[in-house]
Amino acid sequence: MSFPKGFFWGGAVAANQVEGAWNVDGKGPSVADVATYKPNTDVKDYKSHVAMDDAHIAAAMADPDDTYYPKRRGIDFYHHYKEDIALFAEMGFRCYRMSIAWSRIFPNGDEEQPNEAGLKFYDDMFDECLKYGIEPVITLSHFEMPLHLVQEYGGWRNRKLIDFFVKFAVTCFERYKDKVKYWMTFNEINNQADIGDGFMLYANSGVVVKPEENVEELMYQASHYELVASAEAIKAGHKINPEFQIGCMIAMCPIYPATCRPEDILQAEKAMQKRYYYADVHVKGEYPVNILKYWERKDLKLDVTEEDLSVLKQGCVDYIGFSYYMSFCTKAEPDSPEYDYRGEKDRIKNQYVKASEWGWQIDPIGLRYSLNWFTDRYKVPLFIVENGFGAYDTLEADGSIHDPYRVEYLQHHISEMKKAVEEDGVDLMGYTPWGCIDLVSAGTGEMDKRYGFIYVDKHNDGTGDLSRRKKDSFEWYKEVISTNGENIN
Repeated sequence: MSFPKGFFWGGAVAANQVEGAWNVDGKGPSVADVATYKPNTDVKDYKSHVAMDDAHIAAAMADPDDTYYPKRRGIDFYHHYKEDIALFAEMGFRCYRMSIAWSRIFPNGDEEQPNEAGLKFYDDMFDECLKYGIEPVITLSHFEMPLHLVQEYGGWRNRKLIDFFVKFAVTCFERYKDKVKYWMTFNEINNQADIGDGFMLYANSGVVVKPEENVEELMYQASHYELVASAEAIKAGHKINPEFQIGCMIAMCPIYPATCRPEDILQAEKAMQKRYYYADVHVKGEYPVNILKYWERKDLKLDVTEEDLSVLKQGCVDYIGFSYYMSFCTKAEPDSPEYDYRGEKDRIKNQYVKASEWGWQIDPIGLRYSLNWFTDRYKVPLFIVENGFGAYDTLEADGSIHDPYRVEYLQHHISEMKKAVEEDGVDLMGYTPWGCIDLVSAGTGEMDKRYGFIYVDKHNDGTGDLSRRKKDSFEWYKEVISTNGENIN
């Protein structure tokens, strides 16, 4: 048997993409509730989909409709969770990874007392999971911080958010200490390292950049405050329940050199340093020297105190959770003699792999590479908490949904995952494919970009009756789980 007994097979979602009920039972608006769906924009034109500024936020908050704000309605998991969890149980889920909507617990983020109705919703939902023997795996901040913290405090550019987040985390740890054992602090915290992508700095950190501001300095400052907040939360969590397993969550897109030319090799190495230093801080409790030297060379003025550095040492994670969808490729360019990776600007197409309709490069071997890379560098348990294939599915006249492309994608990735465990000795806790039930896309806001084993009758224009149907992949994944990964065909 390649996977250990008790291996966590399951699925993953985020509260802001499934719950809906954006203004129900005391919930406050979050950064996700002002994100738009733009029907006339090319799905590959990512920057146009995710553009965000103060004017956009003000216009969104003045609009009570949800037509162009699909995360306000999600798939109405808030009112369908019992039906959905029963379907997860039918598939055999051993865990369910989701997030707690911060603004459902603290509507503005800075209140003295939490919202009891919000706390009760998660009590009831966790009870429903545990009834079926499904272990909740919870992310505390998954692109859904309270909007008030953005408008009043400037998001994570402000040190005050450390205390607000820790209070939220401690509230959740204390309330659910007997129901939830597995936690993660910030979802895909490192995606904001690609500073050309304004969406991630906004979604991760609630930072809306002004034209005169140094976006790179803002990004590193917000990231630092989040890393300190994560460490403080982990320290507090381990005191509340020493049995807690609290991890980080890294977006893993390994960055390959375009050729074996030494300049390309070094460019790829510097790119990896810049995107994945977050894991060094989370696991080792300190910044790598290369990042400190980069800050110095770029003359970045950051608020990093000795007390902060001490906290980072005391609040290291128990495991690394990570997402894996694709790999990147880069090459050295003459206009960057110091090999400063600039995100999308320095990425090129990898001619050796195919891509999805959204331009995401499909690279199953990259998952095995990533598992080895993390293991060699950090030597802590790993948890694949996102992996999946977004596609346009067709609902047939008889109500069936045939998705062999999704099965094929997952087969190839599980096969490489199995090799990493069996042949390479990777310590892997579990595997939770993303969007186990159809949900609203994080970036483009589409509903028709579907990941799930379960089809939800909801569409880009908001039409649909929200009924649930099993896709062909439902029965396939059920067999994978029942055989503990032995039968993936």
